[in-house]
Amino acid sequence: MNIELPVLCGAALGTGFTFFMTVLGSGIIFCFKGKMLEKVQSICMGFAGGVMMAALVWSLLIPAVEEAKQQGQVPWMVTTLGFFAGGLLIYGLDLLLTKARYEQSEGESPLKKETLLFVLAVTLHNIPEGMAVGMAFAMAGMDGGHILYAQAIALAVGIGIQNLPEGAAIAFPLKKEGFSSGKAFLIGSLSGIVEPIFGVLTVLAASRLRNFMPVLLSLAAGAMFYVVVEELIPEAAKSSQKKGTCGLFIGFVIMMILDVTLS
Repeated sequence: MNIELPVLCGAALGTGFTFFMTVLGSGIIFCFKGKMLEKVQSICMGFAGGVMMAALVWSLLIPAVEEAKQQGQVPWMVTTLGFFAGGLLIYGLDLLLTKARYEQSEGESPLKKETLLFVLAVTLHNIPEGMAVGMAFAMAGMDGGHILYAQAIALAVGIGIQNLPEGAAIAFPLKKEGFSSGKAFLIGSLSGIVEPIFGVLTVLAASRLRNFMPVLLSLAAGAMFYVVVEELIPEAAKSSQKKGTCGLFIGFVIMMILDVTLS
């Protein structure tokens, strides 16, 4: 089955929105001073983690289970395999980044290396986010259901909201490392460009991957879960654990409301 143009346009608009929100978040660099950022950084990172946690449950794992049931697969087995595969994939990338840091950190500032590795890690985790949005729109196009379109929109909106503080979380550390506001903004913005690229590519290939959608959706969920637990929550707790926890709760509730309301 060929993907219709409206579905492709929907995925492009959805992932384009998530990219725009990353750009918007990076633009906050022009509004805050360094000390002011430290007061809101924990809330921003916690908020991002909360949104991703809710998104991976309602917008990825639940649709994966429902799709597996429709295809006659064993839902718990398919989603479990995909979830662990996604986590292991990002874990492997994390090990490679750690090894690169160990081998190249001699003579360099460890803080600068950590900042650059964090930028790369966030950029890498944006790939499954873009794929998730693309798959959601592709699945809606294949089934022609308004509910699935609503879920795809909810996923795009939720990830877009999450990308707002995430863009800021990338730009501000770069500013603190000595980058100009313009360069920090550009790098923070470009971290999200992978989302529309992989979102559209996923839609184009979705008609051939229909049977694998439950695995791919749960794989994206596992990748997002690892990033939240390994990167976002620890970062949120660095400056203020209580502020980070509040941000986590707020982000989770907002994404849950968005997903349940729009679906």
